Amino acid sequence: MKIEILGMGCPKCKMLYENTLTALKNAGKQAEVVKVEDLGKITEYMVMSTPALVIDGEVKSAGKLLTPEEIQKLL
Repeated sequence: MKIEILGMGCPKCKMLYENTLTALKNAGKQAEVVKVEDLGKITEYMVMSTPALVIDGEVKSAGKLLTPEEIQKLL
């Protein structure tokens, strides 16, 4: 599983990254988690607001800071 956190490095983007790691740990799952801060790559996903969560190439959330529990449900 590959998880991408889309955002330009704002506090909410950093928190989404941390919440994602927590969700994976709580779920007992492993995944490649990558921060994507390149605006060109972010726009390829047609995301207009960040932070955004992408799992295996599919945008699951955009413009919202998800809790670890919310992320865990998406895994």
